[in-house]
Amino acid sequence: MSPSNETFESILEAAKAGAEWAWASLFTELSGPVTGYLASRGAAEPDDVSSEVFLNIARSIHSFSGDRASFRSWVFVIAHRKLIDERRSRSRQPALAEFPEDTSSVSEGGNVENEALTNLITKEMQAAFAPLTEAQRDVLALRLIAGLTLDETAQVVGKRVGAVKALQRRALATLHNTLAFDSVTL
Repeated sequence: MSPSNETFESILEAAKAGAEWAWASLFTELSGPVTGYLASRGAAEPDDVSSEVFLNIARSIHSFSGDRASFRSWVFVIAHRKLIDERRSRSRQPALAEFPEDTSSVSEGGNVENEALTNLITKEMQAAFAPLTEAQRDVLALRLIAGLTLDETAQVVGKRVGAVKALQRRALATLHNTLAFDSVTL
């Protein structure tokens, strides 16, 4: 087990060496925000895409060098790219009919944080984000759900910090106007 005072550098080196406790530490810290980000951006199966993100991290971790903030940015760059790949793949496949879930076979356990973050993405939130552009949705999801800084968000979406600030400002103004209008019409 990892002592709670392990530095990021020692956790990263241990993960590169294959230490299970280090991988568990990285997964525990990032799985909830990654899955939440993917769910908020419309991934059909956020848990599956999140698994692909962590598989990619495991394959590529030896090439990473940097601090904790750089690592988070790197992880969300991977998540963002996997989301784009998932969208492309989904757009090429015919839609399948959905069957109601059989609740009698629900398994107990799981990651409570992942489930809570996924459940937070409600129809109301998706409706509130509907008037936003894709870029505005990406920025808000990365800032609010993933908890990334402006610099980290800019790195993930491949834009300058000023552009990210402008997208965030316009998105929040749109949400403010939309929500203010909705409360007036009630």
